[in-house]
Amino acid sequence: MKIAIDAMGGDNAPQALVEGAEKAIGHFPNLHITLIGDEEQIHKHLKSSERISIIHTDEVIEGTDEPVRAVRRKKNASMVLTANEVKEGRADACISAGNTGALMTAGLFVVGRIDGIERPALAPTLPTLDGKGFLMLDAGANVDAKPTQLLQYAIMGSIYAEKVRGIPNPRVGLLNIGTEDKKGNELTRQTFELLKEANVNFIGNVESRELLNGAADVVVTDGFTGNMTLKTIEGTALSIFSMLKAELMSTFKSKMAAAVLKPQLKGLKAKMDYSEYGGAGLFGLKAPVIKAHGSSDSTAVFSAVKQAVNMVGNQVPATIKKAIEETYTESV
Repeated sequence: MKIAIDAMGGDNAPQALVEGAEKAIGHFPNLHITLIGDEEQIHKHLKSSERISIIHTDEVIEGTDEPVRAVRRKKNASMVLTANEVKEGRADACISAGNTGALMTAGLFVVGRIDGIERPALAPTLPTLDGKGFLMLDAGANVDAKPTQLLQYAIMGSIYAEKVRGIPNPRVGLLNIGTEDKKGNELTRQTFELLKEANVNFIGNVESRELLNGAADVVVTDGFTGNMTLKTIEGTALSIFSMLKAELMSTFKSKMAAAVLKPQLKGLKAKMDYSEYGGAGLFGLKAPVIKAHGSSDSTAVFSAVKQAVNMVGNQVPATIKKAIEETYTESV
């Protein structure tokens, strides 16, 4: 199996990408990784070249670049070359921690969309209190959505949850402002009716306050709502940990209490750590494309590689393609 990694994307590039790749090589004996980026910088952090190759480029898509223009004009950017490795069949999947919009553009125009998929979806796995996590899509690939597209998100999410996350008959929920069947706007009401008839384990509407309680294994929504929900969860978690740290460091007694509670606090932080879940998959493309978090460390990069390996090994894109074809055949 071959994975291509944009070694220059993200806040901690290239060190985190190189170290994460080396961890993955040590874990998967049949894996080969191609790192794409500045060869001199990559070699500074590369301890072993076993099953790791490098494609040199000094062109990079920055976080401030306009996504579509950057992908079109920077043909030799590390991210574009990473996607091109998949397009040309030299890699089975690709990973980048760089500009999200640019990666979505590269995935769409370079890797290509599965026939029948109207729009790809960005799908991160978010933590839950029981440690199992849930998949949410779309988290921002498309601001607007149609009911048929949300139906496709549900199908793709169900396949991923079952094949990669090992959840039998995953529960699919529709993010809404209430749990009653008729709640929501025109989009959610129409989508609700489609999901009731779909070949997925649809459990109905779920409210945002129940997401971290594990209300569903797969949560479907439009990209505008999904992105705001994602950033609200991230921001709230960071704020709570910051306030907790400030309180525990405020007095001598609280510092003593913090020392006693340190193992439990570490466990809580690990339970809510995005790095354990890998990156956000771009579902609906012909091959796995993984968007790692911009601040990914080597552990998060390793998790993203593991996610890509599992998607390739379980033939997720091919299974999605087959499911979409069957859905539209049944509806005719």
